[in-house]
Amino acid sequence: MAKLLLLICLVCCYQLPAQELFQWQNQRPRWATFENPKATPGAGGKENKSAKGHAFEPVEAGACVTLLDVKGAGTIRRIWLTVNDRSPEMLRALRIDMYWDGAENPAVSAPLGDFFSISHGRTMPFENALFSSPEGRSFNCFIPMPFRKGARITVTNESDRRLDLFFYDVDFEWTENVPADALYFHCHWRRELKTALGTDFELLPQVAGRGRLLGVNFGLITAPEYGKSWWGEGEVKMYTDGDGEFPTIVGTGSEDYVGSGWGLGKFIHRTQGCPVADDSTGFWSLYRFHLEDALFFQKEMRATIQVLGGYMRDDVRKMAAAGTPLIPVTINVPAGCIKLLEGKHPALQDADFPDGWVNFYRSEDYCATAYFYLDKPSNELPALAPVALRTAKMGSGK
Repeated sequence: MAKLLLLICLVCCYQLPAQELFQWQNQRPRWATFENPKATPGAGGKENKSAKGHAFEPVEAGACVTLLDVKGAGTIRRIWLTVNDRSPEMLRALRIDMYWDGAENPAVSAPLGDFFSISHGRTMPFENALFSSPEGRSFNCFIPMPFRKGARITVTNESDRRLDLFFYDVDFEWTENVPADALYFHCHWRRELKTALGTDFELLPQVAGRGRLLGVNFGLITAPEYGKSWWGEGEVKMYTDGDGEFPTIVGTGSEDYVGSGWGLGKFIHRTQGCPVADDSTGFWSLYRFHLEDALFFQKEMRATIQVLGGYMRDDVRKMAAAGTPLIPVTINVPAGCIKLLEGKHPALQDADFPDGWVNFYRSEDYCATAYFYLDKPSNELPALAPVALRTAKMGSGK
């Protein structure tokens, strides 16, 4: 009987794929590349007498290259590209924009590296559920992106130097029509060089409409005045559909949000990871994709993370005495958690301030790339930040 029940559970829990690999589908696959930029049937590889003739192009400083510009209904399935200059500055200075159905404003506008799940321009071999870089020299995206009337993708070189080699292909399929409930893909990037003390950093500013938060990759460069203290006590909050001052969804800590705990080291998993964990330079990069734990919303969505760290009491006292900006929030003691922002408590430097682990607000350099779907082809979010802000303090990338 036990074996029979186990078999029933396995059958019920197992979901067959929507389409078997061996089943034929009436699709019209296309690849847009420099060899066939319009993805026109029978028009690819004409240059240089059909030998390899137009695999790449240079992109001058200030120039814009079009990766895709098509009319009709379809779905982008994969985007691949590579460039010869993969420095942090170039990956932040290259801007990728995507427009759906003739919209004037882009649904996607982000630094190239960050869009491909590479915070701070720190390239490395990796693979997760939505992005990959097999050997750290290329960029792949596998997020499906439907469109009904047309799609346009551009990359602009906003650096002050020429990019010699730019290769790409955009793989998509034409369809007779797109399902009525299909949502448009969006992506928004933002950065604050110095967050306001006690104010949460917005991973995704509020967007209006019906949609789904697909996930975020985010990073920070810790301020040196905080020394070796731990930065990751901040809780992620999701405000949806009428949430006011307080959210419905709240996490428990930064490393907890990406599936780890008790600190954070480097790891790369399918839907969660920490590709960069460099305590010596202060560079950290994390991602979390909400695939199995879907985050749908009916009216609006906003996501934030607290800029909150922790250290032992005497170390926090030393930082405060040195003028380091911080606000104590809680103390973890054997008896439990003391909430310093509720009721009356001794000041940090008082002799009777309890000894223990002190969580405190701090000020950091945060960036975030939010991926989401929306029921309209454009959003009302702010335009991408200027290149000077994007590339500040990027370091060598090592």
